[in-house]
Amino acid sequence: MIWAGGKLRVWPGRPAPLGAHWDGAGTNFAVFSGSAANEGGAPDEHGGVTLCLFDEDDAEIRIPLPERAGSVWHGYLPDVGPGVRYGYRVTGPRLRPGDLQDPSKLLLDPYARALTGSLRWTDSVQPASGDGSAADSAPDMPRSVVVNPWFDWGQDRRPNTPWHRSVLYEAHVRGMTQRHPDVAPELRGTYLGLCSPPIIEHLLALGVTAVELMPVHQFVHDRRLIEAGLRNYWGYNSIGFFAPHDTYGVEGGGRGAHVQEFKVMVKTLHEAGIEVILDVVYNHTAEGGAGGPVLSFKGLDNPGYYRLDPEDPSAYVDYTGTGNSLNMRHPSVLQLIMDSLRYWVQDMHVDGFRFDLAATLARELHDVDRLSSFFDLIQQDPVVSQVKLIAEPWDVGEGGYQVGNFPALWSEWNGRYRDCVRDLWCRDRGVLGEFASRLTGSSDLYQDDGRRPHASINFVTAHDGFTLADLVSYEHKRNEANGEDNRDGTDDNRSTNCGVEGPTDDPVVFAHRDRLRRNLMATLMLSQGVPMLLHGDEIGRTQGGNNNAYAQDNEVSWIDWSAVDSEFLEFCRGLIALRRRHPALQRHRFLTGRTVAGDTRPDVAWFTPAGVEMTWEDWGHEARQVAMWLNGDLAETGPRGEVIADDTLLVCINAADQPSAQVLPDERWAAAWTLVLDTASAAAPPSTRYPAGGTVQMGPRTILFLERR
Repeated sequence: MIWAGGKLRVWPGRPAPLGAHWDGAGTNFAVFSGSAANEGGAPDEHGGVTLCLFDEDDAEIRIPLPERAGSVWHGYLPDVGPGVRYGYRVTGPRLRPGDLQDPSKLLLDPYARALTGSLRWTDSVQPASGDGSAADSAPDMPRSVVVNPWFDWGQDRRPNTPWHRSVLYEAHVRGMTQRHPDVAPELRGTYLGLCSPPIIEHLLALGVTAVELMPVHQFVHDRRLIEAGLRNYWGYNSIGFFAPHDTYGVEGGGRGAHVQEFKVMVKTLHEAGIEVILDVVYNHTAEGGAGGPVLSFKGLDNPGYYRLDPEDPSAYVDYTGTGNSLNMRHPSVLQLIMDSLRYWVQDMHVDGFRFDLAATLARELHDVDRLSSFFDLIQQDPVVSQVKLIAEPWDVGEGGYQVGNFPALWSEWNGRYRDCVRDLWCRDRGVLGEFASRLTGSSDLYQDDGRRPHASINFVTAHDGFTLADLVSYEHKRNEANGEDNRDGTDDNRSTNCGVEGPTDDPVVFAHRDRLRRNLMATLMLSQGVPMLLHGDEIGRTQGGNNNAYAQDNEVSWIDWSAVDSEFLEFCRGLIALRRRHPALQRHRFLTGRTVAGDTRPDVAWFTPAGVEMTWEDWGHEARQVAMWLNGDLAETGPRGEVIADDTLLVCINAADQPSAQVLPDERWAAAWTLVLDTASAAAPPSTRYPAGGTVQMGPRTILFLERR
């Protein structure tokens, strides 16, 4: 073998760690493959794993890995360093049902720290027929890349924002910056663009504490989308669980420079006090089901990595709607996921994870099992258990809706919060009783498990569905641009058009929509639990009614920074500032309705429009108005034992279409009140003082927020 003019040396190397690891002198390669079977312990004509290196001219050099430890094949190459591109080929008889190993397929390293190049959708990447006629897939495949792990983190410190003080911001690396006029053109759509001064200034002024990034693991653009002239914009189609997506790098991947750029992004955001949470997709891969491409896992160990139908191993069990589900019963799959999570925490310094379709990860056999191996591993892991863990608590399989059922370490996207808040404000449904529970942290879902209010990630909008502006402008989705005849995306939007579908010049409709947006955002910020905003909602971003813009890597999804709704942006900034200055809105523990120690009054009380405490009869389906009193004596302490206290607060809600009066509670509850927020207008209300037992006028569909003065 010739490499840069010399003999390419191969040493035995080590079976751990998995992946390609440069130690400053050479690179150790180790890969798991239960399909590369033979009767000996070393590669021969009966089986093995071949390392494929690619030189500057993309010529391939094949090197059989010389050693095997169990199902891990390994070797050390002292002449290989960072920037070298590589892949694997697997040879061996198909001894097990479902085996798909084929030496004509170049395979990506599941543990690759970087990938480069685009997948070309040709027949070469499809499963071979077995007649020996399969074309070599290497010309059409991306490459794994050996990276230099060194990075100067300097004094990087995780912000470690307490859960109860967190405000999350779901963002897309590309969509956030692609159209921002103050981001340098070469940085738009990249990791470095996301941490550029204009973006950080916006995030800090808004008051968010963490960005929750949509998938940045290396992903694949689906064949159907490419052939239709579209792209997998969202990125929920992972193929590399250790590799940041290459096209979000300034250099478009290249030889792994984007790994360093990702680290720069994290370090810069940390310096600003902003945490980085990754949306991770461990439930499936980009290889799809039967007939899907052979890119990595299928060729290395198809029956090990995937859930196969025991009655027909050519078919895949699919709980995700993507064609396959990772086999959470296999130790190497669990190891892959845990190794990946630890890598992103320890080497990339991220602060937490949001797990896509997390119910799939809990399926040992078919049922969702809260005590599954995956949760056991998370619980006992000294690294992963210490960061923020968020579940999307559902999948598409039977029994997959598991809101409220994840273990104690976990927070959850609270889908019931979203639905209830939308029902109240957008659909005028009689849900005031449930709304009260959602407003106070959803203790009905989480308290019995010993969890805290931060278990509830409260959201009204997310990437999947309407934006906030579209939620109050459309009753029907407009997904024709996705190329699926408007069949994709949910029809259960719980939205309203306020009388006109889509764009309008009617000032009455505009005013109605703006008020609803203010109500929805105010509800989010006045609720116990952890609020999450969708990027661009604060400036009025629209997708033109598309509620499933997964394939729209274009102006449909990118934030239009030239069309900022400045009035609403200032309103949102004020709301978040209001929340942050009131500990009573960020409680450590659930409200109980019982008296607080040293006080004859409870921690929370509810009042009718007449100013008297609510009874069970008052919570009927016809109720549209309520006032929530929050005790400023929290009976809570800070991290150093300091007493946490706040003003006593009153939140008045009128969800009816008619104006109403609200009688304020009597002197037992406060001597006087000052109006701080009125969602009837985006402007701050006059600082009006009301006596105990006084009456405040409320407009239709309005929230008032008052402080004891």
